[in-house]
Amino acid sequence: MKIVIKELPEIEVAFMRRTGSYFEPQVHWIKLTQWAVQNGLYPPHQSFIGISLDNPDLVENNLCRHDACVTLPKGFEKEKHHDVQFKNLDGGLYTVYPFYDTPEKLNAAYQYMFGQWLPNSDFDPDYDRHTLEFNLINPAEDPEGKCKVDLFVPIKNKNT
Repeated sequence: MKIVIKELPEIEVAFMRRTGSYFEPQVHWIKLTQWAVQNGLYPPHQSFIGISLDNPDLVENNLCRHDACVTLPKGFEKEKHHDVQFKNLDGGLYTVYPFYDTPEKLNAAYQYMFGQWLPNSDFDPDYDRHTLEFNLINPAEDPEGKCKVDLFVPIKNKNT
């Protein structure tokens, strides 16, 4: 596995939020995907991004928040869409962990990045920004039910 460092620009997204265990069905993804397809927002021109807003080791499972997002093209007419929310995701420096396995194992990628890779690197996590899960393959479309995710962990140089 090759972990790389990338600079991301600020990204504008439409999103739907869900509160509950990260291991329960993620119906908000189905709703967002349907909305995105109806509005011509799908790969390769747009990206689907998941954002786990809470650490399940620190927050009760039923209170964990997750945003299912799709990137927006410039000039997208947001005012016509009241069934989704909109926000900008912060740009900046990220380390990228390429993950390909079953969705329930994604937590292990988080544990590796924050528990092993970051402490042994020249970087600290930047907790002012969210970790982004760029979804490259839908597990429902993978023959083995696996997801392919580029896990973007926000970083900053140590001692800054």
